[in-house]
Amino acid sequence: MNVKVMEKGLRSPRSPSTSRARNRKKSTEAFPDVTKLSDNALLLNDQNKYRSMWVRTYSSVWMLLCFILVVYLGHIYLWGMIVIIQILMTSELFNLLRRAHEAKRLPGFRLLNWHFFFTAMTYVYGRILGQQIMHALTPEKFFYKLATSFMKYQMVICYFLYIAGFMWFILTLKKKMYKYQFSQYAWTHMILIVVFTQSSFTAANIFEGIFWFLLPASLIAINDVAAYFFGFFFGKTPLIKISPRKTWEGFIGASVTTVIAAFFLANVLGHYQWLTCPRKDLSTGWLECDPGPLFKPEIFVLPAEISQWLPWNEISVLPVQWHALCLGLFASVIAPFGGFFASGFKRAFKIKDFGGSIPGHGGFTDRMDCQMVMAVFAYIYHQSFVIPHYYPVEVLLEQILRSLSLEEQELLFARLKEAIDARHLPL
Repeated sequence: MNVKVMEKGLRSPRSPSTSRARNRKKSTEAFPDVTKLSDNALLLNDQNKYRSMWVRTYSSVWMLLCFILVVYLGHIYLWGMIVIIQILMTSELFNLLRRAHEAKRLPGFRLLNWHFFFTAMTYVYGRILGQQIMHALTPEKFFYKLATSFMKYQMVICYFLYIAGFMWFILTLKKKMYKYQFSQYAWTHMILIVVFTQSSFTAANIFEGIFWFLLPASLIAINDVAAYFFGFFFGKTPLIKISPRKTWEGFIGASVTTVIAAFFLANVLGHYQWLTCPRKDLSTGWLECDPGPLFKPEIFVLPAEISQWLPWNEISVLPVQWHALCLGLFASVIAPFGGFFASGFKRAFKIKDFGGSIPGHGGFTDRMDCQMVMAVFAYIYHQSFVIPHYYPVEVLLEQILRSLSLEEQELLFARLKEAIDARHLPL
C-alpha cells in the first residue's frame, strides 16, 4: 500500500514551484495587454471594419434625424427625451447585475430599485424645474397651491420617500440572500449617484437655453465621430489599455476637430432665438427675448501677422464663441475619460456593451457615458462664467410668492410702497 502511495506521489508531484505557476495562470487579466496586441487588433486593420462602419453610420443617421426633430419641437420634448433615456439607461444597468435565480426568490425587490429611482427623480427634477412649474400655473387655482406646498416641503417629502424605501429594503431581507440584496442596494445607489444625478444636469442646461444643451452634446458627438474616423484610417498607436482600439492618432485628430468645430458651431447656433432664449415655463410656444451681449456680434481685429495672409483684417465674432472654445477643449480632452471609465467597467464585468438597443453602438448607456461628464461641466461652467451673479426680479418674485403668505405679501407690498414714495419726497 505504501509503495502505491509513493508511486502516485512520484507521478504527480506538488512542488511549490508548480503551485506558484498555477496561481500565476489564474491571475491573468481578462483583457489583453495593449503592448502585446497584434496590429490586427487595431481598428485600422480590422477585417470587418467596413461592415461595422455602415451599421454604425446607418444607426447614427436615424438617431440624428430623431434628435433634430425633438430639438425643433422644443424644451419640453427635449426634457421628455432625456427622462426616457434615463429610464432606459437605468433599466440596462439594473439588469447588468441581476441574477435570475435570486430575483425569482425576491419578487418585489426589483420594484424597490425603481422606487429609489423615482424618489431621486422627484427630488432632482423638483429642484431643477421648480421655477418652470410655478410659472405654468395660475395663482388662483388649486394646483398652484398644491405645487407651492410641494415645492416648500419637497425635501421632507423626498426624504420620507427614501426612508420608506430603506425600511422596505430591511423588511425584505432574507436568510442566505443578504449578500445579493446588499450588493443590489449598493448598485442601485451607485446608479443614482453616478448616472442619474449627472445626466439630470442636462435638463437644467435645456431650460437655460437649448444652446447650452445642444452645443455640448454636439461636441461630444463630433469628438466621437472624429475619433472613430481618424482611428479608422490612421490609428496605429494604442492610447489606453482599457480601450485597446483607441489610438493617439484618433484622440489628437478628434481633439483638434472638436475645438475648431466648437468655435464655428457656436456662431451658427447663436443666431437663433429658439436656441438661445431660456424657457421660464412649461409651454411649447415660440420664444422671443433679448439675446444678451453673449449673442450679439462684435468686430474682432485680426493680428497683423495673420491678416497679411488673408483678404480681410477683421471678423465678426459672437462673444459666446470664446466660451465655446473652453467647452470644446473639455469635450475633446476630459470628457473621453467618461468613455474610458465605461470601458473599464465593462471589462470588469466581462461584457461588450451595456445593451443592444442601438445597432453598432450598444445600449443607451454606451452612448451617454461621455455626455454625462459633459453635462455636469456645461452646467457648472454656465453657472460660474456665463450667467450674471445677481438675482433677477423674476427669481425674487418667485421666492416671495412661494415662501410668504398672502398677509406677508401684502405687508411687503405696503413697506415697498412706503420706501418708494419716501424716495420721491422733496428734501
